[in-house]
Amino acid sequence: MTLAFLIYQYFPYGGQQRDFMRIAQRCLAAGYQIRVYCLGWQGETPEGVTVVRVPVSALSRHVMYQRYSEWVGVALKQNPVDAVVGFSKMPGLDVYFAADPCFAERMRREHRFVSAILPRYRHFMRNEQAVFGVDSNTTVMLLSPKQERDFLHHYPGCESRLHRLPPGLDKDRLPGTDALDMRRQFRQQFAIQDDDHAVLQIGSGFRIKGLDRSLIALASLPPALRRKTRFFIVGQDRPAKYKRLARHLGIHKQCHFTGGRDDVPRFLQGCDLLLHPALSESAGYTLLEAVINGLPVLTTDTCGYAFHVTDAGAGQVCPSPFVQKDLNARLHEMLISSDRPRWQRNGLAYANNVDLFGLADSALGIIEQVLQDKANATHGGAYGSAPA
Repeated sequence: MTLAFLIYQYFPYGGQQRDFMRIAQRCLAAGYQIRVYCLGWQGETPEGVTVVRVPVSALSRHVMYQRYSEWVGVALKQNPVDAVVGFSKMPGLDVYFAADPCFAERMRREHRFVSAILPRYRHFMRNEQAVFGVDSNTTVMLLSPKQERDFLHHYPGCESRLHRLPPGLDKDRLPGTDALDMRRQFRQQFAIQDDDHAVLQIGSGFRIKGLDRSLIALASLPPALRRKTRFFIVGQDRPAKYKRLARHLGIHKQCHFTGGRDDVPRFLQGCDLLLHPALSESAGYTLLEAVINGLPVLTTDTCGYAFHVTDAGAGQVCPSPFVQKDLNARLHEMLISSDRPRWQRNGLAYANNVDLFGLADSALGIIEQVLQDKANATHGGAYGSAPA
């Protein structure tokens, strides 16, 4: 059986993309063929996956996405599959993996009432309605309780189609027996003294991850503490704007933009605090990765996985509405706090208390239930569905 996976862009370092690959690998292991429709693909292609690059372009993102959906719709009618799994909101999906927050809630929270009449916002609202509206049959895989609350608030009646997944951490993110050596080597490499503070931020997409907030918070530290604090930014994005901001704030010598990396566990062990004041985040795997490595976390409640930080007792969460001075004060407090050993112990113990690794298995089960329901149905499914 063949599944179509729809994702706009694939690259190895994004949270959405990592979940996409986890689910794809699990479906391949279960014997399915995967046909991916994307605008761009970076990295290796697993055996059993066929990548189809959608040949559309446009000056604006929403127009390009609209053309993508139209092109894929035609392609799937010509070459049907057994089910269509989307990783962004769009019409015609059998299954939607909710990598993005609720767009209607974002519009409400940011008071974008005037923006709602613009073509860009109408496009994203139509696509969300196509997945969650009363006329949709799309099965939805959610990542967090916050997503569930938001979607149910704006789209009442979709309850039976929503399914929450456990996280999908990689087992290699658990600390190994070499954790202390890894920390020592990391701090030696970057010449971090024992009484220095190393702050870490991980995530591609610097704007939505709140990197400007982090830089401002770092610059707000008392001068003596600021001079003893190093800031490591791990993620794939265009850093020029944020390097200029760091220089303007007078902290550029303490900031290290490393790009996307495959050795994230070294940073998790070598640093003293994870800073993640995201504007909006459906999940936020980096929060969990930090927690289970004993790295205290300072984040915002707009991250779907922020509740894990609270449940674990492994850091602090800034409430909404976001206030920069609150973040500044919390960063200062956490860097000098005597609670750090307790946050570390709580985080290290958390992996033994909850399921942090079952996302791909749960997603496969939901996809297979959709396939079974389609096989039992007397009518056709979403666009491009092949006969059972």
